[in-house]
Amino acid sequence: MRGIVMAWVLLAGLPSRAGAVPPPASVAVLYNSAVPESRKLAQLYCELRRIPPENLIALEMPKTADISRADYDRSILRPLREEFDRRSWWKRGKDAGGITLPVLNRIRVLVTVRGVPLRIQPTPKPAATAGEPASPAAPATPQNPVTGHDEASVDSELAMFGVEGVSLEGGLQNKFYQSEKPIGEVDLPFLVLTARIDAASYATCERIIRDAVEAEKTGLWGLAYVDIANKFPQGDQWLEAVVKANAKAGIPTVTDRFNDTLPKNYPMGDAALYYGWYDLHVSGPFLNPRFKFRKGAVAMHLHSFSAQQLANPTQNWSAGLLEKGAAVTIGNVYEPYLHLTHDFGILHQRLLAGHAWVEACWMAMPVTSWQGVVLGDPLYRPFKHLDGSGERTKDDNDFRAFRIASQRWADDPAERGKQIDMAAERTKSATLAEALGLDLLQQGLTAEAAVRFRAAKVLYVRTEDQLRQDFHLIAIDRAANRKDLAVRGLHAGKLRYAALIEAEALKGWLDILDPPPPPPGAPTKVPAAQAPKAPAPKKS
Repeated sequence: MRGIVMAWVLLAGLPSRAGAVPPPASVAVLYNSAVPESRKLAQLYCELRRIPPENLIALEMPKTADISRADYDRSILRPLREEFDRRSWWKRGKDAGGITLPVLNRIRVLVTVRGVPLRIQPTPKPAATAGEPASPAAPATPQNPVTGHDEASVDSELAMFGVEGVSLEGGLQNKFYQSEKPIGEVDLPFLVLTARIDAASYATCERIIRDAVEAEKTGLWGLAYVDIANKFPQGDQWLEAVVKANAKAGIPTVTDRFNDTLPKNYPMGDAALYYGWYDLHVSGPFLNPRFKFRKGAVAMHLHSFSAQQLANPTQNWSAGLLEKGAAVTIGNVYEPYLHLTHDFGILHQRLLAGHAWVEACWMAMPVTSWQGVVLGDPLYRPFKHLDGSGERTKDDNDFRAFRIASQRWADDPAERGKQIDMAAERTKSATLAEALGLDLLQQGLTAEAAVRFRAAKVLYVRTEDQLRQDFHLIAIDRAANRKDLAVRGLHAGKLRYAALIEAEALKGWLDILDPPPPPPGAPTKVPAAQAPKAPAPKKS
């Protein structure tokens, strides 16, 4: 029998991952010499990634997350250029238009660490001269919304810090955007890929470095969760691209296409990947105090101000996702406008191809010198072992088996389902049963998917995992506009799972599908004749 259990021999036939990451000697690490923890973190990263100690750069900077453009120029931009000159890391020249830029560059990645300022504040507009009207900058328009804006993330500005003589307004074109080749194979000496190791605490910063290094030994395995909130077609298409890529790669994916984001305390188990939008602050599953991502998780939420600050994990998104166990994320520090943010679809595809985190992120970003920020170990390759190589752990075996089946029978979904069914039954694997249900759901086979979710519910030991199977079943009814059945399932779930904190997620959907009646009416109103009258408006 050609079963999955015997399919480990097929691993050699799986697609290989992309080539080498940027070599350690091409990575420089920038820290704030005025912050002792900043130096300690920079040294730890160099040690774990074997980056030469001489690639550390210490600059004395303000100890604040926000700095003015003048302070950025004084304490970061000019001193950093001087360091590159002094260390002979680059050679700069002028192009035909008189722009100064690097023409040779040994450093391809620049890592900023906690303590380095995060945001460059907008330059105040000049005040009007006494007796004369102000001369404001040209107003932004829908066609050019960035006009007049020079605020930026420090990291995005640093990506082109060797270039002089260009406008500070808006962004600069990222020539690495949509590249399929690593940075070492393209001729872009003027571009330095930036990433930041930063979070709400030093402990979290240290953990995300160590998690990335550890997870890379086995590769990233687990469930993916994609929350498509139907806000704008472009963002929705990016998320649909993630779902499609996961189906091809054999990564079981829970996809929510309802207009509301995932409800509070949703039972998000075995989460290795999360892509969603569009809430202002961390919400849904991430409010559950018990929730934790799998080690090495990749997580991101598309929002204009996702990385507006990194000190408070309950505000915005980037800090909160890292605090919940993610190893890497991305964000925006000011309003970026959707078309000038990371394209989630491209980013995910490049990760699946085996590229390093920092390369995948910059391949997905159309501009530099703007609002984006890349958070986490830039050299991390979460899917380095998607070909089946790497160290194996018991917790990953079912996900590896599902990946093998997805590749072996990619063009024969019936045989694929049959093999996974047999493996799930033989090994009593709830994970395989759920993964097959998600696969069938993606194919539009809802009745067949429901059978597997019910089977997984019986096999799962943890009650919160059983609840997730009920959510899958209720979602099938909800998507099919079978409101009565969906509401009945939610009420039944509230009784069955009343002791679970995750049961609050059921209430979230009930409030949408079967909202409670309005509160009792207010006391009888005072008759109009007895009510005091509002004063009449004054005439101008």
